[in-house]
Amino acid sequence: MIDAGRALQEFDIDIHDLSHDGRGVGRVDGKAVFVVGALPGERVRARATQRKKQFDQATTTEVLRASPERVAPRCAHFGLCGGCALQHLDPAAQIAAKQRTLVENLQRIGQVQPERVLAPLTGPVWGYRRKARLGAKWVAKKERVLVGFREAADPRFIADIDRCEVLVPEVGARLGELSALIQSLESRAAIPQIEVAAGDHGTALVLRHLQPLSEADRSALRAFAAASGLHIMLQSGGVDSVLALDGEGPELSFEVPHHRVSLRFEALDFIQVNRLLNEAMIDRALELLALQPQHRVLDLFCGLGNFTLPIARRVREVIGVEGDAGLVRRANQNAAANGLDNAHFHAADLVRELAGQPWMQERFDRVLIDPPRTGAEEVIRAMDFATVPRLVYVSCHPGSLARDAGILVREKGFRLAAAGVMDMFPHTAHVESIALFEKD
Repeated sequence: MIDAGRALQEFDIDIHDLSHDGRGVGRVDGKAVFVVGALPGERVRARATQRKKQFDQATTTEVLRASPERVAPRCAHFGLCGGCALQHLDPAAQIAAKQRTLVENLQRIGQVQPERVLAPLTGPVWGYRRKARLGAKWVAKKERVLVGFREAADPRFIADIDRCEVLVPEVGARLGELSALIQSLESRAAIPQIEVAAGDHGTALVLRHLQPLSEADRSALRAFAAASGLHIMLQSGGVDSVLALDGEGPELSFEVPHHRVSLRFEALDFIQVNRLLNEAMIDRALELLALQPQHRVLDLFCGLGNFTLPIARRVREVIGVEGDAGLVRRANQNAAANGLDNAHFHAADLVRELAGQPWMQERFDRVLIDPPRTGAEEVIRAMDFATVPRLVYVSCHPGSLARDAGILVREKGFRLAAAGVMDMFPHTAHVESIALFEKD
């Protein structure tokens, strides 16, 4: 709840840190204050927005002493749109802050310290995002449809934006056109979201619709697709309800050129959002695994085979395990399409009872783990790593990585040989990282 007595209170504050979600952190009378729009080393004037027992929240109204790492945001909507949190911080400083977050989490949560901190992986910081879910909303009071990410201040609302600088340009530069398109439809109030999926040779937009579309609406969508070159798909229900507007859907795929691999995917499948960072991440993971031709490798949470198929190019056999049966089917199809008969896949829920899984009883020389945000605690505890001298863990959440690192070190006999961050999501507070665990 907003505290009415402090809602308009302004005060000056020195900022000494950056929070996990990109807010500046300072103290007033010993109490922590999280300040939107402030950076470490700055003194700002802030307006209180919320008061809690342990901390207060505020927003910057004036920068009194700017950090040398402060930059002008490229996006005119920065601050309103919740898609980015750090456009006001130099990209090099962003990734340095994420590296500190990773190391601090490893120390505080996992009580482990990497023997070596890897140099960050970085790449393009604009126009990189090839997967996204955009909200769409008919706002009767404005007589407009809004298309974009959620507002930073209140995620209940869609931000009023007309372009996005981090989305692939073929979509990011067309948010205003998409808004006008949806607004022109008879079913404009029944379209709550648009999924973006960009492959190397085509981009799909999946429109979620809560009522059947009229022929007039379908005609309008066809005209937009023809003019823009984007592929329009429709989703009337769950994932299995996704269909092309007309005829066959687009063949979405991406290359991993260093490893002579091409992966096809469906529009709602999970893929890494940043193409060039994904390629660099695969290179680093394979380097850390130190693969040999005689090795058998286990790839947990393997998805479409993003790591599995490049690994297969280098080893005797690789086993991929994934909980989504649809992704497992497409991983098998990708292996066959790439002529790889030494990659085999299993569908298994990796947070459930695993004792009966056949691959759990097999011997592996290397293990790669790439779990969702919740981490891999269950499968790590269940597995016997007696024959595994080297394990690589790719993480999208430093807290769950830190927890699992503690288990691997204290209970499974590994040491944390190296860890570092990867700038998969520039300008956001999202921390992607990779860690190497070894046994002596």
